[in-house]
Amino acid sequence: MNKIKVIIKRPDERYGHEATMTNSLEALQRRVEGYIETITLGDVVIICNEEGKLVPLIQNFKLIQGGVQDIIRGTVVVCGAMDDEFTDCPIDLREWRRMLESWGNK
Repeated sequence: MNKIKVIIKRPDERYGHEATMTNSLEALQRRVEGYIETITLGDVVIICNEEGKLVPLIQNFKLIQGGVQDIIRGTVVVCGAMDDEFTDCPIDLREWRRMLESWGNK
């Protein structure tokens, strides 16, 4: 099975941590505890639980995209994508931290 380098951010973590995980739908669903939803921000893909707001899962962070603020809930996986495949995360933890802070997460 293919492995990819990702950033995982749980709600109890300030910025998250870097990890390597199996690149499969099942592994991603286990990590986010349900069906996945993707949010694409340029080269970065945030994978979260698509029912995170309905369940509701614990708030993780605020996301601002195109001037619209959203609340992301539950654990997320941050990676890259090429065609229909998830790939290694194109940013490091330092850049991820800057993104979170630019959205107002301290």
